[in-house]
Amino acid sequence: MKLRGVAWRAIVGLLIAATFQGAMAAALTVTVAGRGGAVLEDAAVYLEPLDAKAPGLKARAVEIEQKDRRFSQMVTVVQAGQAVQFPNRDNVRHHVYSLSQAKLFELKLYMGVPANPVVFDKPGSIVVGCNIHDKMVAYIHVVDTPWFGKSDAAGRVRIDGMPDGRYRLKVWHYGLANLDAPADQVINIKGDAGSSAVQLDLRPGIQ
Repeated sequence: MKLRGVAWRAIVGLLIAATFQGAMAAALTVTVAGRGGAVLEDAAVYLEPLDAKAPGLKARAVEIEQKDRRFSQMVTVVQAGQAVQFPNRDNVRHHVYSLSQAKLFELKLYMGVPANPVVFDKPGSIVVGCNIHDKMVAYIHVVDTPWFGKSDAAGRVRIDGMPDGRYRLKVWHYGLANLDAPADQVINIKGDAGSSAVQLDLRPGIQ
């Protein structure tokens, strides 16, 4: 797997509008926009509570399939402890692996569905590749909170169910110059979260 790219900078604004479902639970909508107002898709947005411990994992079915010699999605965001399945639905074998410190794993040449999923047990960023097809690249961002989402094609993500309190809002994208350094800021979710801005150092992409 070959990763290349030259660092460049972009200012990404987070336009945050909050609507509340009651005194104890809030819904937060974040729009991630890049330089010139262009929206940024596939950004992981998440909230880490500062005044209380985050609830534990609520496991769900998560898979990243391989089809047409591509991973089904560029970015997957999961909570620490989540198991992820990697089904191969191509008619050729794949060898899926990661050398990232947050999770080292290897699924040797296979077709179909591996016998066991991969459990991502600690927060961090993982670059996933195929040892046979160098152009196959995907990213998994593991967070230590149940309050997370991924920006859509319109640059928006909605996170709900948070109790009132102080949170560290974090924004991560695979274009970051340092994949282990998401942008962050502290926000107070109570009444009105207001608006904020975060600067990201991006690189132009993976070739």
